[in-house]
Amino acid sequence: MSTEARPLIIGSSPHIRVRQSVPDIMFHVCLALVPVVVFSVWTFGISALLLIMTTVIACVATEHVSCRIAGKATTIGDWSVTVTGLILGLTLPPATPLWMAVLGSIFGVAITKSLFGGLGYNCFNPALVGRAFLQIAFPITLTTWTPPNLVGRFASVLPSTLTMPFMRSDGEALQAYVQRALEAGGVDGWSGATPLSLWKFSETPQFEELPRLFMGSIAGSAGETATWLIILGGAYLIVRNMMNWRIPVGMLLSAFLLSGAFWLSDKSAYPSPMFMLFSGGLMFGAVFMASDMVASPMTTSGVWIYGFFIGIVTVVIRIFGALPEGVMFAILLGNAVSPLITSATQPRTYGLVRQKNG
Repeated sequence: MSTEARPLIIGSSPHIRVRQSVPDIMFHVCLALVPVVVFSVWTFGISALLLIMTTVIACVATEHVSCRIAGKATTIGDWSVTVTGLILGLTLPPATPLWMAVLGSIFGVAITKSLFGGLGYNCFNPALVGRAFLQIAFPITLTTWTPPNLVGRFASVLPSTLTMPFMRSDGEALQAYVQRALEAGGVDGWSGATPLSLWKFSETPQFEELPRLFMGSIAGSAGETATWLIILGGAYLIVRNMMNWRIPVGMLLSAFLLSGAFWLSDKSAYPSPMFMLFSGGLMFGAVFMASDMVASPMTTSGVWIYGFFIGIVTVVIRIFGALPEGVMFAILLGNAVSPLITSATQPRTYGLVRQKNG
């Protein structure tokens, strides 16, 4: 075809396109989360499986209904709401009643995502908002933990799992169930706390051994314990260029440096920086939540600032706040300032000269 016969196509940006699509990226995020889900079910049993299944189904159903109400085609096929359901389920304690999981799913998807226009328009991570809502509404339940690898975890569910909607879960029944399972496994007792809680509230701080923290044989939310699998999932996404590696690196590096400074000042009062990285939800939050493409900055310098900001706020909340964990609120604060960071770090347009005042 001659040059004169070629059609001139005029269109708006973007003019450079990549083969990756939203469904493709979200599907691979789901794949990266699969090992964490499997480990969670293996560690906490049927209750964890039912919890994660419930959040996924509830999130997908909420998105479908919201799309129908808005009069547009359903978007459940892009896998983004499946990722939301998986992350929400993995950030909840294994003993969370299923009706609370449904409530958090509806709130996170309908309020945070659908109400703002759907994927690409939400200001905050929907899974984190759903989790924060449950944390504020049901603080006791969201801080009730169960030990890992209980005997009989595949034969029965935790008593609180099937609690009727808006009924208070029977804490004594759960404690009795856990005690029987521990005795069956030859364990005398259990503190009922996560490593972070033991450090925060114990008169004599107890720092868990790093191998246990790294491998995941500890109490915690359903998907935050297996640090090694979380790192593998993040590496998989980075290799496939489906996650900005600067966000988790900046977040973990700033948390390491700040917690290390406190630790060096008084090693008997503050945990080591490695304990700070491997305990709680810091690793899971850095890899799978702070890296949300929609709620994070869009400039290279901006994502570094964003990551450092979240890491610093996490350590400050953990050390000086009333709660032992600070990842969730730190990421939500990071989501809130993300537009400001993007605006402040925009590169200068080529050819323009900054005007001098005066």
